[in-house]
Amino acid sequence: MTDPTPAATPLDRPVWHSLTGRHAALAIGDARALRFRPDVNLFGAAADASPEALTALAALVPAQGVLATVGIGAAPPLPGTVVEAERRLDQMVATRLNRAGRTIDLVPLGAADAAEMFELATLTTPGPFFPNTYLQGGYVGVRRRGRLVAMAGERMKLPGFTEVSAVCTHPDHRGQGYARALMEAVIAPRLERGEGVFLHHYPDNPAVALYRSMGFVSRAAMTLTLFARA
Repeated sequence: MTDPTPAATPLDRPVWHSLTGRHAALAIGDARALRFRPDVNLFGAAADASPEALTALAALVPAQGVLATVGIGAAPPLPGTVVEAERRLDQMVATRLNRAGRTIDLVPLGAADAAEMFELATLTTPGPFFPNTYLQGGYVGVRRRGRLVAMAGERMKLPGFTEVSAVCTHPDHRGQGYARALMEAVIAPRLERGEGVFLHHYPDNPAVALYRSMGFVSRAAMTLTLFARA
């Protein structure tokens, strides 16, 4: 089953449309190329495939570490860089939500929880997560005996769509429905205000069945590319 969104939308270039839109305050660069602040995440994008834009994006690749791009098809080469990794991602979208009907106490997360959020993400590796990734917004969590044991939040925000990301649960607390409850809490308010939601996953992710049961449908194959300085 595929999603009825138009063939060409901001979803094709989610990083660029997030950085030039609702996440502009977290961007560094200029009109030719932008990236998120390195303390927020590692994604960047060029305005187009012109040599000027690709050179500007290459300048945003850190001296140590990598810069990631996400888009349809192979990423164009960036001068002075090497491709450290290239992987397929599957993009899924949802414009409706199938609720499980289970009630779990959730708490909003923010600056005061940043250290615990980073610690949980480091343990569970739900995807790139940095000390200030929480600034991308919308994070909620589950606490047990005062300890943060599960969370989910938003990543890229495009015109009409918000990405669900960083869904993770401590290994000692899995199997209790926390992931679904957290995703529902992130998704429901966005759908209520007329937005769709989307996510990216690797093809071998076992959570795909959960996503489909919630109302997500496959939209497009994407490419994640990691660039490092040559």
